[in-house]
Amino acid sequence: MSYCINPLCLQPDDPGNMTNLVCRHCGSDLLLQGRYRVMRLLSDQSGFGKVYEAYNGAVPKILKVLKPEHNSKSRIIELFRQEAAVLSKLTHPGIPQIDPEGYFQFFARHSKEPLHCIIMEKIDGLNLKQWMRQQGNHPILEPQALKWLKQIVEILHLVHQENYFHRDIKPENIMLRANGQLVLIDFGTARELTYTYLAEIGGGGSVTKISSHGYTPPEQEKGYAVPQSDFYALGRTFVYLLTGKSVTDQSVYDPLNDQFHWREHAPQISEQLADFIDNLMAPTAAARPQKTQQILNDIANIYSLISISEAKTNIEASTTNQRFKTKSQPNISIETEVVTPPRRRGWLGGILALVVGLFGSGGWLLYQAYNPSLRKSQEISVVNTKTFTAHSSWVNYLVISQDGELLVSASADKTIKIWNINTVEAIHTLEGHNSFVNYLAISPDGQQLFSASADKTIKIWDINTGKEIHTLEGHKSYINHLAVSPDGQQLFSASADKTIKIWDINTGEEIRTLQGHKSSINFLLISQNEQELFSASADKTIKIWDINTGEVLRTLKGHDSFVNSLAISPDGQRLFTASADNTIKVWNLDTGEEVNSLNDHTNYVEELAIGANCKKLFSGSADKTIKVWDFANEKLIYTLNGFPNPIEYFAISPDCQTIATSGGKKIIKLWQVPQLSN
Repeated sequence: MSYCINPLCLQPDDPGNMTNLVCRHCGSDLLLQGRYRVMRLLSDQSGFGKVYEAYNGAVPKILKVLKPEHNSKSRIIELFRQEAAVLSKLTHPGIPQIDPEGYFQFFARHSKEPLHCIIMEKIDGLNLKQWMRQQGNHPILEPQALKWLKQIVEILHLVHQENYFHRDIKPENIMLRANGQLVLIDFGTARELTYTYLAEIGGGGSVTKISSHGYTPPEQEKGYAVPQSDFYALGRTFVYLLTGKSVTDQSVYDPLNDQFHWREHAPQISEQLADFIDNLMAPTAAARPQKTQQILNDIANIYSLISISEAKTNIEASTTNQRFKTKSQPNISIETEVVTPPRRRGWLGGILALVVGLFGSGGWLLYQAYNPSLRKSQEISVVNTKTFTAHSSWVNYLVISQDGELLVSASADKTIKIWNINTVEAIHTLEGHNSFVNYLAISPDGQQLFSASADKTIKIWDINTGKEIHTLEGHKSYINHLAVSPDGQQLFSASADKTIKIWDINTGEEIRTLQGHKSSINFLLISQNEQELFSASADKTIKIWDINTGEVLRTLKGHDSFVNSLAISPDGQRLFTASADNTIKVWNLDTGEEVNSLNDHTNYVEELAIGANCKKLFSGSADKTIKVWDFANEKLIYTLNGFPNPIEYFAISPDCQTIATSGGKKIIKLWQVPQLSN
């Protein structure tokens, strides 16, 4: 239906207005700005405005309308318009994107006063307060807390760099997209850090006070908010997430003594993280971290400290387990490492005892080598060989050229760097994007580089000269992934706008748009016969498309969370899909049926890649490992460990001997992998 936003309309939700251009009850326009049709009222509980769901064609939007009773309050109107101004300056997947001319005034029929309106992107997901309730208010674990902390601080880093601060961070103002990206919303209270503002608070004058009970720091309660006020509210937000308790609950807050006792309710986290949260919530702004970059550094240090602690634990466990491998206790060794089917246990156990008795531990290892069903995956520690440092912000993606000579990096500093992988020198720095560069691809002939950005554009570059060739525009939101056809003639792009676009590389013209996913599209893959396109989405599905017609041939369902990456076996018969549900699923491409689920990772599986020469499948995970799989029997054969951070993405050299990672930091590391046998 069409919803009438005239506050005096007697029947704003009349279904009879479905196709009308004007309301049949009050005569007000139903098509705002000539393109937005309001469908329903979502909330009128906000103190300032009402929130509606609207559509621009088939694209859902959020429409905010200031309540008429505030029209006489110039300061409230200023704050309302400021939200549009702030959002128009910020481009990031963690910030709602406002439409061009996103602020406008609407005059209802016979009204002399306008309705103040803002139209913006609709975030597909829950806010963290709703999400916690949906999860039964169970506290989140440390890995998830660190991941979310990093995401929010990266958003704040951008906001603060633009000389704004938010002033109202709380669980209700943080939303979770289906692809796992947190989004900071409600910038109506954001404040610009100007000399005038600093003079106001420095001279004792106060400014408009914004308060959210339990999350607002002391200085802001008194009307003196500063950028560090955001950090206090962030700390309080994570106390709620880590304890599952309201920050005003008397089990965590003692109002008589004004003391906060939250740590005992979060036993699942390390002392380092707890100290970090307390530091964010220091009573005075001067005692808190002063810059977002300092917080990002602190988060990185916590990752490192936890990694060291885990390594120490693993060493101690390994030392303890050595006694199970001595000749004096062969039976313990066999019983703790071997699980056999009941009907064969008797005779197999006898053979194993005989093997160990005759040959000792060497015989046991020999026996394992010839019995793959008994052999565990081999643990291999990677070695850091080279470090690249030049980007001024975190690195979002890496790719290694087909000849193994070049490393290319995409960064949130809006640049791309092309490195000589042997000399660690930056050959070119490519500039031109207006926001974060999210993804890179190299043409089959190695002559062109393709970059996808949060500025909603794709750029094509000459990889040898670093010169820009084309800019492709057409997506309505940030671009997540690219795929290049094997003949180098077509480019495929996946976007958070839920569409896939096909482009002519030579002309830069759009050929076709594919629609069908219900959420952001994370990954694309072209079939070996070049006739089908595979897409992975945050809607938990994989779609197979006919490239020539744009029709959906099949939709694969089975994952419990968003699908992050895809790979096809060398024989073209099986599809491997990686998901945030911690699994890799294997699908029969002839039937579309799920034939296996690989469950060895203990956290999100972020990326899949095929080693060109070693013909093995590599999977990177937030559990800080990269696992190596055998295509033939879909078995885990190696686990690469020693990475200090969760593996969000990685690049493999053609010889499978070098892996490049960044883990969301400014530093790029190359890791040497021992020779992997075929």
